[in-house]
Amino acid sequence: MARRRGVLIWASWALGLNLILSSCAAGTVAMEHPTTEATPTVGADAPAATDTPDLAATVPSTLQATITPSPPTDLPTLTVAPRRTLSPSATPSPTVTPTAGPTPDGTIRSVQIPILMYHYVSAPPGNADRVRKDLSVSPERFESHLAYLKDSGYHTVLLDDLLYALTQGRALPEKPIILTFDDGYEDNYLNAFPLLTRYGMVGNFFIITDLVNEGYPEYLTWPQIEQMAASGQRFGSHSRNHPDLRGKPVDYLVWQALGGAEAIQEHLGYHPRWISYPSGGYDAEAIAVYKSANYWGGLAINPGTTERLADIFDLPRLRVRGTYDAADLAALLAIKWE
Repeated sequence: MARRRGVLIWASWALGLNLILSSCAAGTVAMEHPTTEATPTVGADAPAATDTPDLAATVPSTLQATITPSPPTDLPTLTVAPRRTLSPSATPSPTVTPTAGPTPDGTIRSVQIPILMYHYVSAPPGNADRVRKDLSVSPERFESHLAYLKDSGYHTVLLDDLLYALTQGRALPEKPIILTFDDGYEDNYLNAFPLLTRYGMVGNFFIITDLVNEGYPEYLTWPQIEQMAASGQRFGSHSRNHPDLRGKPVDYLVWQALGGAEAIQEHLGYHPRWISYPSGGYDAEAIAVYKSANYWGGLAINPGTTERLADIFDLPRLRVRGTYDAADLAALLAIKWE
């Protein structure tokens, strides 16, 4: 049904999207991300091109026909099992008009806030490849991270809080930090969510909405997402099916932006305000489409901790690798990032 509803919503956005056609360059302009990690990064989340499966091997076969071939992604190779039977979801919330972003007050600000990037919060299986291992933080290590942050005086905030601080100077707590989780794996509910609740912390979770809609194993279900959202965790889009968004036609980008937004709004009652670019792949045209679709900003993978309003659709993050213990996290946060 989510796919059919996407067609219905097209007309309501068509006028706004016409505005971006004149502003998007005829050729796409790729964003360049500085790389400071010892291991080169490819895409949003993968540690090395030679160790990363291609997209066709990582997305369920029922979705592959909709995907344009793209560079490697962070999704490890999965053996697709039959779709599970989903428990009944909560009654969908009424359609909510997207909220306009806060109006800048004219003061140019920058804020030092580390944005941490997690993926799996579980131990990798015994046959896991290097990519899966690198993306997997065990629950024990994740709890050690949260304990370190709490003991060190850090306070988790949401991406919305960052934007209000940049646009209107809204006060942030001492030592703010933002936790993000890409891909929407089920272990985010089973392992990360209880620990975040125990430590009184919040996270920003980015889900691949087609995989949730199709009920594929290893990914969150809508009832799980709804429970997490009801407790204060926040959800954004990681696209419909995790393609590289660079060099794509406008209508395809609209399908990705509005399809992801529609699914989240139907189940959670709010329009997602943030996009985490799949594989870190995006360009000026992708940004223009997501802006027109009433997203407030976007998350990249280039490392850094200085957040500026001018870069709100290109926010840097710090990758948390599977080998990092609390001491490694402390060292990562101690680096004087730009």
